[in-house]
Amino acid sequence: QVQLVESGGGLMQAGDSVRLSCVASLDKPFSDYGMGWFRQAPGEKRVFVAAISWSGSTTTYADSVKGRFTISRDNVKNTVYLQMNSLKPEDTANYYCAARWAPSEYVYSTPGAYNYWGQGTQVTVSP
Repeated sequence: QVQLVESGGGLMQAGDSVRLSCVASLDKPFSDYGMGWFRQAPGEKRVFVAAISWSGSTTTYADSVKGRFTISRDNVKNTVYLQMNSLKPEDTANYYCAARWAPSEYVYSTPGAYNYWGQGTQVTVSP
């Protein structure tokens, strides 16, 4: 059964740091998948945050988080991480991880490119 389970969200204050985790159970080796993080605020569409290639060598970020967030992965633990530093109130959203079978260095930044999604973890940042 394919499953992505996010954790690490909660209530934060502006300037705080937090690390989100996403543990994956997939139908092929985790290391064959490109992974991404997206977020969705109430009443808004789901938007791209960060993505990482199967090897972890290639990453890309939304401009709004560049320099503050870092995506990484551990292919032994079947886990992708999102380290979030210098949090801002506008980072408040439900954060989702996503997986796409992609054994290449290409990274994907559109929701439609991903096959599997987690249920999300809420991050709320107060001023």
